[in-house]
Amino acid sequence: MPIVNRIADYAEEMKTWRRFLHRNPELSLECHKTAAFVVERLREFGISEIHEGIAESGVVAVIEGQGAGPVTGLRADMDALPMDEETGVDYASEVPGRMHACGHDGHTTMLLGAAKYLSETRKFSGKVVLIFQPAEETIGGGRIMVEEGIMERFGIEEVYALHTDPSRPLGVIATARGPLMAAVDDFELRLTGRGGHAAHPDTCIDPIPCVLAIGQALQTVPSRNTDPLGSLVVSLTVVQSGSATNVIPETAYLAGTVRSFDPCIRDMAEKRIREIVAGQAMSYGVTAELDYQRNYPPTVNHVAQTDFAVSVARDVVPEVVDDSVPSMGAEDFSYMLEARPGSFLYLGQGEGPFCHHPKFDFNDEAAPIGASFFARLVETRHPLDA
Repeated sequence: MPIVNRIADYAEEMKTWRRFLHRNPELSLECHKTAAFVVERLREFGISEIHEGIAESGVVAVIEGQGAGPVTGLRADMDALPMDEETGVDYASEVPGRMHACGHDGHTTMLLGAAKYLSETRKFSGKVVLIFQPAEETIGGGRIMVEEGIMERFGIEEVYALHTDPSRPLGVIATARGPLMAAVDDFELRLTGRGGHAAHPDTCIDPIPCVLAIGQALQTVPSRNTDPLGSLVVSLTVVQSGSATNVIPETAYLAGTVRSFDPCIRDMAEKRIREIVAGQAMSYGVTAELDYQRNYPPTVNHVAQTDFAVSVARDVVPEVVDDSVPSMGAEDFSYMLEARPGSFLYLGQGEGPFCHHPKFDFNDEAAPIGASFFARLVETRHPLDA
């Protein structure tokens, strides 16, 4: 596998970085210790233009090449997940209830490795903008960084990102043109009736039959309201009501998630869910409070930039999949792809526990591969003879 030789020399150093980050996971926008670690490394590399405090704890750094040329953004997410680790490794999380279970410690390490190489060699024209982003797992740090104007402020023309993939062999890079990951919307529904004694239901307004009817009816949105060739998931993930067998509860609670690729299907799903809730609530005589939140948009890769990224990947790894099946998972890099053309790619780390599993761990052997991909992408897009 043609890892850049200089980056291969960093392998042990990158492992040390990654394992420090793994031991010290941080959540959401509160990635301050991680950001400080990133900034310290960037300064060690001789990078002087470093901007802190974007999206609270995000970092943007600029590496100047030789002469005028393109401006390319490379992004890595930094945040961890609120869960306990069960890997048993000697560098496991030292923070109870937090762990890097989605590989963001590895993503940050790959971008740092590329940054070290690019700052040492400067074998490119134009500029590289390094984007270290918090809060991918929660409120969308990518959205906040875009809203705070990083694309305009740093003149970013195209943007790229890698995500580890524990379902593929080590070193396989996979992506697709067009939709790669879904939009995610969440909803919470609270039904209020009139509680009372379960022996006298006629004196009550029972919310449980209504919440059950709504749950069943919502499953008709993907099966009966969506084009069979379209894609829509409506998953009910929380149903709560009652506390005793002889009490009819006053309230019932239902929550779930909606995943889609097509904006029209997304709009239709929200409309039908609102109609079903209102109609069933009226039918059963209960009051309904629906909170429907539109979250991350679909992650849609741009064709030209994906073609380019695939061509670079083929120079770095022995196997590239350029027609990966889209996933109903979601990713806030979608906001950056709405703001600028670019591409999101997966990097196989070897098969093992999947992301968000308590035994997941990033494979350190993947870090030099990802760093080499980023480096080659820059050197190919920013040739010195341009």
